[in-house]
Amino acid sequence: MKKIPYKRILLKISGEVLTGEGDYGIDPSVILQIAKEIKEVKTLGVEIAIVIGGGNIFRGVAASAKGMDRVSADHMGMLATILNGIALQDALEKTGVQTRLQTAIEMRELAEPFIRRRAIRHLEKGRVVIFAGGTGNPYFTTDTTASLRAMEIGAEAILKATKVDGVYDADPMVNRKARKYDELTYLDVLKKQLKVMDATAISLCMDHQIPIVVFNLKKKGNIRRVILGEKVGTKVKG
Repeated sequence: MKKIPYKRILLKISGEVLTGEGDYGIDPSVILQIAKEIKEVKTLGVEIAIVIGGGNIFRGVAASAKGMDRVSADHMGMLATILNGIALQDALEKTGVQTRLQTAIEMRELAEPFIRRRAIRHLEKGRVVIFAGGTGNPYFTTDTTASLRAMEIGAEAILKATKVDGVYDADPMVNRKARKYDELTYLDVLKKQLKVMDATAISLCMDHQIPIVVFNLKKKGNIRRVILGEKVGTKVKG
């Protein structure tokens, strides 16, 4: 059997992916398909933690730009990630995957509070751990949450699942001549201001040498391909 390059990974799922063909909300068929792919990867013996975005429901930055208080808007965005986390937990458990949902904002009736040692113990026992509620603080993105949680649990890589098949030098949805990068360094991303993750998230990964793989979640089987070390999407490393 092919050697698996990663034993423990942090999967960052963009909220927009969950809408399917729509513009808003959660498409149950999409989230169930994601759950099935995660289950397939679990059979390889990989420990999986997940940070999920909330852009399919509410974007704090967008609301702030329209006049809403930034702190209030960011708190609403954190709650959106918790809605997505509950939906993903439900889908994973329907496929038979043991799952724990931990939130940075305490709400014991719905989820466990984020406790680092408990999260690591769940991973060691073969459970998938979903981190929702961002960092619990305004002004921080879910990308930064992904970098922070990856460091806290000792993840060997961050897999950023999006709607595009990697990182481009321009928006491929707008510019057909946009060029895709196969590999980048952290400094390349910062200098060229590429939209991989925000600068805080990239800096955290650079400081701790955590590679990031950006790939298209809509293509079936891509999570498995990344885990097996195949050339999928764009890899960002030192």
